[in-house]
Amino acid sequence: MSIRDINVFSASGRQLVFDMSVDVVDRSVTAIIGQSGTGKSVFVSAIGGVLPDDCRVSGSVLYLGVDIYSLAAMRGGEWRREIMVVPQYPTVLPCSIYDNVAIPLRYWQRRSRVLRPSRKVAELDGAVEKALTRAALWAEVRDRLREPASVLSAGQKQRLCIARALALEPRMLIFDEPTAHLDPISAAKLEELVDDLRTELAMVVVTHSMAEAARISQKTAFLSLGTLVETGPTEEIFMNPRDARTQDYVTGRTG
Repeated sequence: MSIRDINVFSASGRQLVFDMSVDVVDRSVTAIIGQSGTGKSVFVSAIGGVLPDDCRVSGSVLYLGVDIYSLAAMRGGEWRREIMVVPQYPTVLPCSIYDNVAIPLRYWQRRSRVLRPSRKVAELDGAVEKALTRAALWAEVRDRLREPASVLSAGQKQRLCIARALALEPRMLIFDEPTAHLDPISAAKLEELVDDLRTELAMVVVTHSMAEAARISQKTAFLSLGTLVETGPTEEIFMNPRDARTQDYVTGRTG
């Protein structure tokens, strides 16, 4: 994905993101860091195509050479199953664990008509199991699939959200502070999952944790006041930043 000169404006016309340009590399993790209120969540919502309808975007978000904000891309919408956003707060649907993963699959199956009726149940079961396995959740819920998703722990709910996204076989995952509301053990499991998925997908992770960014990412972008200050290999951003503002942030002088 290539993001070029992205600007985001709220419904009132206030500019939230200013001329940001970043490349997201396949099979790697890009961490987005910065103080609260600097536009991190707005930025990743923009590149994931999930901004509120009353926001305005200028610039381009090129995915496989197509701007997702072009009229043709917005009408077609096929890219929406290839770029999935996992929200900060684990949001489970008011249904079973199984259906939380199956519902988006059923939608896209109806839309694309990829399954023959006689094979729908078996293939759907297989797809649900595969997604839960990739999200490191299958072993914990395989005998509980018909239970309500609401009974899961916070960490399990977050991994269920990831399974729901993975079920659609995306090429890119975007996480908005995925460990912010998890206990240390659940957070460690999620970091391990992100590292495992890195061999398959491009990922963007918003985080307030410098340690987390250092552990899971290969590239880091530092944002301040709605602008991109600096981006580069994570080790360079933390050990030898070019901009004084980045230096102040990663060393804890600001933050």
